[in-house]
Order: sequence, then C-alpha cells, then structure tokens
Amino acid sequence: MNEYHLQCLNSGGFHRLHYTDWGDPANPRVVICVHGLTRNCRDFDGLAAALQNDLRVISVSIAGRGKSDWLPNKDDYKYPQYMNDMTALMARVTAAGATEINWVGTSMGGMLGMLLASHPNTPLQRLVLNDVGTLIPKASMERIGAYVGRNPRFASFAEFVQYLRTVAAPFGPLTDAQWHHLAEHNANCDAEGRWGMNYDPDIALPFRKAAAKDILLWNYYDAIRCPTLLLRGADSDLLLHETAEEMTRRGPKPRLIEFAGIGHAPALMADDQIAAVSDFLLRT
Repeated sequence: MNEYHLQCLNSGGFHRLHYTDWGDPANPRVVICVHGLTRNCRDFDGLAAALQNDLRVISVSIAGRGKSDWLPNKDDYKYPQYMNDMTALMARVTAAGATEINWVGTSMGGMLGMLLASHPNTPLQRLVLNDVGTLIPKASMERIGAYVGRNPRFASFAEFVQYLRTVAAPFGPLTDAQWHHLAEHNANCDAEGRWGMNYDPDIALPFRKAAAKDILLWNYYDAIRCPTLLLRGADSDLLLHETAEEMTRRGPKPRLIEFAGIGHAPALMADDQIAAVSDFLLRT
C-alpha cells in the first residue's frame, strides 16, 4: 500500500485529499472505494488487500475526514464539492492508464457513486452500493445526526475504542483486531492528551440541514446503466428492505445481498462481505 495526496479546489482555495493506493499502479482495471459520512479511507484496508492482486484499489478520504484537509467554508461539505473532487481523482487515474473504473461506496460514498453513475458518459463501469439507496428516511438521518459532530473526547485510547464500538455497533460482529484497526485509523489525540474522532465536526452542519426530511434519489438511480450490486445490512434503518426490493426492479436492477445481524452499514471486513464484492467486480 502507498499513500498519496491530490490537490482539489474549493470555494476558499485548494485542499488536499488523502488516498491509499493498493496493487499494481500500472493495472488498467481500477476500483475506487469511498466511505460513509464520518469514516475515512482506511475502512477499506481488508477489502483492498483481498482485491489488490487483480485490481488497482484506490481508497479515498473525503475532505474533512482522516488525513484529508478540512474545508474552510463549511457549506462546501456537500455533494457538488465531493463530485468535483472525485472527478479530479478519476482524471488522475485515467491519465495513469486506467481503462476501467469501478466504484464501491458505503452510505455517503454510495450516494456519491449513484450521482456520478447517473450522468451521461460516466466513466464508472461497475457500481457497488453498500447499504444506501433511493430513499434515505428522515428517522435514520436523525439517528446519525444525534452523534455526528458532537466531538466527545476521552481520557484514553481504550475509552475511545469502547465509544466507537457503541456508536458503530450496527457494523456487526467485528473481531477485537478489526475494532482496534477502525479505532486506530479514525482517532486523533489532541494537545491535552484526549482522544476523539479525526473528522471535522463541522461536516455535521450541512448534514443536519438535509436531515429535515426524507431524501429521494429515484431520478438519479433510474438513469444508471452500469452493472450494479446492492448490499444491505438486514437490520438497516437507512436502506429499508422494501426500498431495496424496489431498487432490484428499477434502474440498473441490481442483485440484492443482505447480511443477517448487521444494521447500517456492513463494514466490508467479514469474509462473506468481501467475497460478495470481489465476485461482482471480477466477474467477466
């Protein structure tokens, strides 16, 4: 794995996007992995390690998360900015010889993938939507909004790990090593020795405005033409089962795979989840 930064333009200047790059950099087959609202690129380490012999895997931290720069204008934490940033990233990999660009997106990353895939002449050739769909219920947005941006701090890393295990419990039954990995790459320690999440708390400001009502994305989804795989945690409150079933009958008509005992969202760290993504991306 290598780590790089990409310069992108926002309303107040330039910011750097951090991303990890797995596999052969000359491989023309590329998959871009994009995380959920408060996460970052290191969530996909396990998936990237499993795919790197067949694909070049690029996992990016959206602005304001992980090692990417925070945006000076907090109103820029919206999808038009994210789409522009991802367009710059796709231009970079295309210039390096990519002839096939695929997309794996969890929650926010899946919404971003839907938007990009819906446009004419999109470069995306396969799309994996992980626990996100065409209806985002207001109730699920309110649940997420209850902790996003609150920025609690903890006296020790162990306390932070326990906090993460609580708020991210819907991810499913992860091992202690997997929880430690997620905590290690989603934590920062401030000058006073207190531990907390390593994202800009102000990403919550535009999110809370959007959470005032249900979000409908059918018009974008129905325009998607590339092969699509839809993953769902069987207990998810963000992608409802009836929404997922209707999605299989409309737009790209994806195959739906549900994972028992998991809510929002499957962490894509379990063997069966990695196998589902791998089988879809590597299918000829």
